[in-house]
Amino acid sequence: MVVVGAGPAGVAAAVPLARAGRDVLVVDKAVFPRDKCCGDGLTTLALRELEALGFVPDLPGWQVVDDVVVRSPSGREVVFPLPRQRGTYAAVVPRMELDAALVDLARSAGAKVADGHGFEAIEVDPERVVVHAAGIGPVAARYAIAADGMWSPLRKAVGAIEPGYLGEWHAFRQYFTGVTGPGARHLAVWFEADLLPGYAWSFPLPGGRANVGFGIQRGGKVATQAMGALWPDLLQREHVQVFLGPDARPEAAHKAWPIPARIEAATLSAGGGRVLVVGDAAAATDPMTGEGIGQALLTGRLAAEAILARGATGAGPAYARAARRELVADAALSRLLIRALRHRKGTRAAVRLAGANAWTRRNFARWLFEDYPRAVLATPGRWREHSLAGDGAFVSRVETP
Repeated sequence: MVVVGAGPAGVAAAVPLARAGRDVLVVDKAVFPRDKCCGDGLTTLALRELEALGFVPDLPGWQVVDDVVVRSPSGREVVFPLPRQRGTYAAVVPRMELDAALVDLARSAGAKVADGHGFEAIEVDPERVVVHAAGIGPVAARYAIAADGMWSPLRKAVGAIEPGYLGEWHAFRQYFTGVTGPGARHLAVWFEADLLPGYAWSFPLPGGRANVGFGIQRGGKVATQAMGALWPDLLQREHVQVFLGPDARPEAAHKAWPIPARIEAATLSAGGGRVLVVGDAAAATDPMTGEGIGQALLTGRLAAEAILARGATGAGPAYARAARRELVADAALSRLLIRALRHRKGTRAAVRLAGANAWTRRNFARWLFEDYPRAVLATPGRWREHSLAGDGAFVSRVETP
């Protein structure tokens, strides 16, 4: 198998294939470790997928999150607690660290990782693909997996072109150091009236650091071209300054990136079923939150499972069915909820209802962080036993108080 892209989606496909004895080559134009524009947040879905992959969270930038602070446009703040001493339900880690560790995991599983070798071309016939990468090739394989991001050169090379597509969302982030306020330990989501249905965030990192940014819906109140000009104003807002503390300062330049979020319409299988499209290349990001690491890991795993189950033929369509079964219902619910979040009244009402009592606060946090499927009522087959009382990820690492 040839996997194009060594991010979370590509590694999630490569590891189980390599462990099952398949010859796996992963190519990526970047040399790891490398920075990746991202909010760096990990939901429970992402954490469970990482744990199942065999990932061990022994990274210097790993920060477990216990409390989520949500602020409505009216200024009302609600603290949503995640369960204690039952594993990890949310965490933050810089993508530079996470992705490099995942590449190491792929190598240890037996996959050959050729970073610094970008995809160049592909030939497809009914029984195989032949992949060409810079300095490598040609490489013949049963299947190719497109895990090469939103613009996916591999997907385009097999004719799955989406002219003019720029993603549903656009995000903007900057790392800060010297964080001494609540932002040193808590995760915040601020629903600013001028960003709706978008939001601003502060995600904590060890050592008084934080990933701070905001995301907007394309075509909404704020033009993507105006994000840079809006950034200084956001940082000067009193609640943001209090949350970060008086000594917080930018650590590096800000960066921006588009977010694809339309799994229901995306190409998931191409090249006559020989190319499986995963992660951002499959626009698998959640339409409401913009979170995509969990979805990337999930689609990568599903692609590997389809290949292992179907063998020489039929893996592409089987994967596409599995990915849509897992993600489309949740995406549809997220799009429905976005309608309420477009307006101040809807957002205020949502925050007020979610913070009504201890039960709603606790379970809203778990639902928001994808501890269980968003569209649980519409997809009962995906409901796990004890879903409302289950442990988080990495339970074995919980220290006894």
